[in-house]
Amino acid sequence: MSNSDSQTFEEEYADLGATTQNAMDIAETSMDIVRQFVPDETLADRLRQKSVHSMGDIEFQHLIRFTGSDDLGDDEDAPVRAGARAVLEEAAVITDITMVKAGITGRGHDCEVSKAIGRGKELATETGMTRTAAAMLKLDKEDAFEDAIVTIGNAPTAALALADCIEQGTRPAVVVATPVGFVKAEESRQRIREVSEAYGVPAITHVGRRGGSGLAAALTNELIHVATDVRTDELELERTAGGRATRAASEDK
Repeated sequence: MSNSDSQTFEEEYADLGATTQNAMDIAETSMDIVRQFVPDETLADRLRQKSVHSMGDIEFQHLIRFTGSDDLGDDEDAPVRAGARAVLEEAAVITDITMVKAGITGRGHDCEVSKAIGRGKELATETGMTRTAAAMLKLDKEDAFEDAIVTIGNAPTAALALADCIEQGTRPAVVVATPVGFVKAEESRQRIREVSEAYGVPAITHVGRRGGSGLAAALTNELIHVATDVRTDELELERTAGGRATRAASEDK
């Protein structure tokens, strides 16, 4: 493979994480199967597809929730537009734990990706709160979440702490929250949706007990891929979900 072909391969195939032709063939075949069952009209549909691909469950597409608003409105594409804009503006990406950070692609963006865990140790010791909750409060005091992409894939207490911060005035560019488990996980995502709708902060969450770090990373990566398509003029970002679906329908005729 020539240097030019290698560069094209890198740019074209970055979105699924594959670095060899065989791996990309497998990934593309998988996504082709997903698209047989999940719509491919809106930006939100792209994240539904990635959720299905990540979870290995076609029905998971019905569990994803899009809340909040941007300059174009509060349609379901708003959180995706907001996230893509944040990537294009090289906003910080902050995750709750190491696993989520490790899953976020290093290609297609110049955003600094960091994790919250490890911050606020003294606060956790003094109060007895979880390390992730303390870390979120510590970062919030440093205004780290302002205009940032905040991705929480594991810790419900991190999502609950972030919701409190939003209620008190913190404004991330977008929140991706998919904590998994049986204790406070569903409640934490519901809390994110409540503050998202109350204060207009764009958020991507889901309902049910499943989720986790892999899902959070996959959804965040798709925000990066949307931004990449905008940067390469393959996608027009400033269009609502309704307008995008109408255009897709007309093109299919």
